[in-house]
Amino acid sequence: MTHPGEITRRQLLRRIGLTAFVAGPGAGLLSACATAGTGGEPSAAPSTSIAASTSPQNPFGVDAKKPLEVVIFSGGYSDAYAKDLHEELYKKAFPGVTVKHTATQQIGTQLRPRFVGGDVPDVLNNSGPESMDLAALAAEGHLADLSVLFDAPSVDDPAKKVRDTVTPAVLDNALINGKDLVLNYTVSHRALWYNAKLFESKQWAVPTTWAEFTALGETAKKEGILLFAYPGQKGPYYQLWNVLYTAAKIGGNQVIIDLDNLVDNAWNAEPVKQAVAAWADIQAKYGDKAYFGLDHTQTQVKQLQNKLLFYPVGSWVENEMAKDKPMDFEYAIAPIPDVTGSDKMPYGAIQVGVGENFVVAAKGKNPQGGLEYLRIMLSKEGARGFTEKTQNLTVVNGAAEGLDLPAGLMSAARAQDKAGQNIITDARFEGWYKELFDYGTEQINVVMAGRITPEKFCANMQKKADGIKKDDSVAKQTRNQ
Repeated sequence: MTHPGEITRRQLLRRIGLTAFVAGPGAGLLSACATAGTGGEPSAAPSTSIAASTSPQNPFGVDAKKPLEVVIFSGGYSDAYAKDLHEELYKKAFPGVTVKHTATQQIGTQLRPRFVGGDVPDVLNNSGPESMDLAALAAEGHLADLSVLFDAPSVDDPAKKVRDTVTPAVLDNALINGKDLVLNYTVSHRALWYNAKLFESKQWAVPTTWAEFTALGETAKKEGILLFAYPGQKGPYYQLWNVLYTAAKIGGNQVIIDLDNLVDNAWNAEPVKQAVAAWADIQAKYGDKAYFGLDHTQTQVKQLQNKLLFYPVGSWVENEMAKDKPMDFEYAIAPIPDVTGSDKMPYGAIQVGVGENFVVAAKGKNPQGGLEYLRIMLSKEGARGFTEKTQNLTVVNGAAEGLDLPAGLMSAARAQDKAGQNIITDARFEGWYKELFDYGTEQINVVMAGRITPEKFCANMQKKADGIKKDDSVAKQTRNQ
């Protein structure tokens, strides 16, 4: 039943598929190390040759006798969607084929030596705190060209190209150095997440201004509840994202675009300073430094126990904590409150993006099979099954029609609908300049702990950005929106 003022699930899904990404949000988790000695220009990758014996059913000419190796980041989405769904669909397409499946949370630790040694998997789900530097891998010719995938006939309708079945943000965010090298598979909403049932029981309103936010902090403190917390271990980038999105809320998306483009003094811009100062003040007055010693799962358990109100994370959290979530907890999304009286983006602006990176190894043993595996993932059966298993949406248009979505995801979709065109863009330097993003995740803990001032944080980040800008060995990227 639809309540007055709400929209139907069908409407939500249609808007997610057709209008969510007009602002061109950036890619997802693209940090951590790749291999050493990356140059400024991409080296020529081995051509992913397509066999002559192709068909709409096998557009890449996959050799059914060749094994396929798939490495999956087993985080918030787990790895069952790959092992029990996508890999089984691949085996169905090529009876008798062997698929080697590896699940890990240590992508960089496990994969870096393999890329150096030339023994690479065919498909890599590059995600999590140890995800590899895709710009560096691209510079070394490790990533297969995905333009052939996007131009291939779709599994569901050979008359349609794959590129015509996905949200346009997939194509925008596939690019590294102007080449289609990355597939972002999921739709995510990043903002402040809270327990709607707790707020209902306390008759608390979700704050829309910073004054209301701090007033709620005082009320919650009296009841022994933190207003806000983030994980200081294996998750400080959650708070770095939060600060960046707050800066965009204050000064508009151009703030983040300037950071990505390494514009002079971009980190010293007033909206960035205001955002860092606002959150450092929240931490000092309403936070707990003990959370700096917790990882993301431990922090999320604290929230499930109603020990903290707001947590900066993405919509994957609902599935990640599904087994631990008590009956009296209902995930809901809250936009960042108005920070100043003159924020460029109105209350309700939220970040919506595509993420969960997949790449095919150009120097792998079976790149054709890797491309076909991604094509199967982008089928409606592959995408719908992913949503059923993870309770998260994919980038495939219409694939989740009719599914019973969880409360948190419905909350996020409603928030997205209310935001309209006020979508906060993602920071692409996360994937473009690993060293800068990793440094930011270190510095955010330092400033939030009160060991440096917000001004010093911005100065430190600017100095690091300037060094990268002057380093000719680092390939530079640019964006217009």
